Amino acid sequence: MYPLLFRHVLSHLDPEFAHHAAMTVIRVLGARPFCWATRALTAPSPELQVQALGLTFPSPFGVAAGFDKNAVGVRGLDALGFGHVEVGTVTAIPQDGNPKPRLFRLVPDRAVINRMGFNNDGAGAAARRLAELRRRAPQAVIGANIGKSRVVAVDDAIDDYVASATIIAPLADYLAVNVSSPNTPGLRGLQAVETLAPLLRAVKAAAGDTPLLVKIAPDLSDEEITGIARLAVAEGLAGIITHNTTIGREGLKTDPAVVEAAGAGGLSGAPLKERSLEMLALVRSVVPAEFCVIAVGGVETAEDVRKRLDAGATLVQGYTAFLYRGPFWAREINRGLRGR
Repeated sequence: MYPLLFRHVLSHLDPEFAHHAAMTVIRVLGARPFCWATRALTAPSPELQVQALGLTFPSPFGVAAGFDKNAVGVRGLDALGFGHVEVGTVTAIPQDGNPKPRLFRLVPDRAVINRMGFNNDGAGAAARRLAELRRRAPQAVIGANIGKSRVVAVDDAIDDYVASATIIAPLADYLAVNVSSPNTPGLRGLQAVETLAPLLRAVKAAAGDTPLLVKIAPDLSDEEITGIARLAVAEGLAGIITHNTTIGREGLKTDPAVVEAAGAGGLSGAPLKERSLEMLALVRSVVPAEFCVIAVGGVETAEDVRKRLDAGATLVQGYTAFLYRGPFWAREINRGLRGR
């Protein structure tokens, strides 16, 4: 039914409006008594459990940051069978993000371009919601992704990240430092090892016992990727997330005029399958076996998840294919993984 609904209804709606409408449904599915019925249909098999970051993940497949920016849909996403939810990106200062429209579908490519710009309610609001989730959904594994506030100069980024980490880390199962979104001016420059090292050091100190990971871009060179991976190990991080959206537009099937009209922003979805596996192999080749590597990018099917796990991913995340696969996407993947 969902492909028909998408083709005839959802694909004709503004993408951001459709996302918010979907989130409303997800929130309902996470509320009692609906969550009981939902979980009965979608709960991952116990055999899919993964031990990582000192936690037990019910499934290796979770939701990437960007889907639930304000930690409002965690209970519903957990009920739908996702093994974890990474909320955010959260910034210390609340912000509206970039002007609309800022989210665009590339349907022939099963992809999306976004230039959201870290629109979120701020770290304080996120912390209040996470505290409530700890009371009402203690079983959910929740990561928190933090980024730089737009109004803060790049030179003052460390203090800004530390402010978010101090508020959020005690309430999250793990913390992810986002230095790789293409939609905040100057942010990707923080991936240079000489600027990233002091940032990670300061955020790790602020995070305390909460495992810390860093999320990087697919547009880095291979040398930069391995350099950051080695840095993450040297600084005592718990893991690395590969990867964020790309600014590239190569090999797309969508009409070039449509792509051009969408404009700037990060591309996500099926076109990133190959680069995702390349980055995963690069990172895994230089980090210890116990180091957590979360693979993101181009994930649609159980086979996609399986390929990443076989290539050394500890966990796998998805986002864009939710739009094309529908609310039972995690159930579909978890069932496909059971025979692994």
